Amino acid sequence: MTNPVNINPTSNAAKKRGIAPAVNTADNFGSKLLRQAWQDSGLSLRQLGRQANTSHATLNAYMKGSKSPSTATLERIIGACGYAIDTSLRPRIRFSNGVPRGEELAQVLALAEQFPARQDKELKLPIFSKHAEA
Repeated sequence: MTNPVNINPTSNAAKKRGIAPAVNTADNFGSKLLRQAWQDSGLSLRQLGRQANTSHATLNAYMKGSKSPSTATLERIIGACGYAIDTSLRPRIRFSNGVPRGEELAQVLALAEQFPARQDKELKLPIFSKHAEA
């Protein structure tokens, strides 16, 4: 018997054994996401295919990672599983002038501690009446 590790992923032998060619990380993430949503849904692959208007063979290819769905198709399939994908873009705050943001804040606070604090000898509080007016 041939060791599966030595099989070329694009060969016919690999296809017969269900070995999918290696794909990039984004595709692996999508296939894992689809597989998890499908397993959590409790639907059969054919049921999911009918609800998502996609063939079960194509769904299988998406889940194996041998084929990548478009974003719209991914959302449609995830929706048929009873889930939603929420995405948003936000700026990443990493460095300013080569200094990590947390370190920059620590430097600012250390600088602020060096300035003298002026404190009054008496604590002035706002005067409130004993009976609040309604």
